[in-house]
Amino acid sequence: MSASAATTGARLKKPSWKDPRLLVGVLLVLASVVGVISLVGSADKTTEVFAAGEAIAVGEKLTPDNVSRVKVRLGEVEHGYITAESGLPEGVVAVQRIGKGQLLPRESLGSVDALDRKPVAITVQEALPEQAVAGTLVDVWVSMPDARNGFAPPKLMLPGAEIAQVSPGSTALGSAKSTVLMVLVGDEQMPSLLGAQANEAKISVVWSPGGAAK
Repeated sequence: MSASAATTGARLKKPSWKDPRLLVGVLLVLASVVGVISLVGSADKTTEVFAAGEAIAVGEKLTPDNVSRVKVRLGEVEHGYITAESGLPEGVVAVQRIGKGQLLPRESLGSVDALDRKPVAITVQEALPEQAVAGTLVDVWVSMPDARNGFAPPKLMLPGAEIAQVSPGSTALGSAKSTVLMVLVGDEQMPSLLGAQANEAKISVVWSPGGAAK
């Protein structure tokens, strides 16, 4: 047999399971399959977290009645949200407004003592623009009573106050002729506003177009 025929026969020889090249090839294929399965499984991994069933105002306590459970893909940001596995903390309130359907970020929750703004009711008689809704910002102007002129010129008391809630007011006869705004007020501004209300000052609010929900 010639040398070329021997070489051809060697090439056509059925590979053995003991052939290291075959074993390496099989291992590479298996590693590739495992890697693809792991990647797909990681991409499909979801986490069950809490979300607001309805809009939750600042200072409102979180309970099973105003939150729901949803499954989402969070990946590396999972630590920033309240998961169903960790459970809903007891006695916590919203320190930032949480919109309907929004996931519960840990930074938006805290104790009552952690609140740096508290909701105060302001009754206004004039019509409000439709943009003045919960989550937007308004400037609160106050005109103090004046014995000679009725009311002093208005002064800006609360610039950029966030609206927590809007509801219709009513007179003693039940006819809605005013609007009650719950605005978030800092402790340093609280005495001035409460003093103005105690002295029956005229309070007006102006929607701030540049304001955005916090």
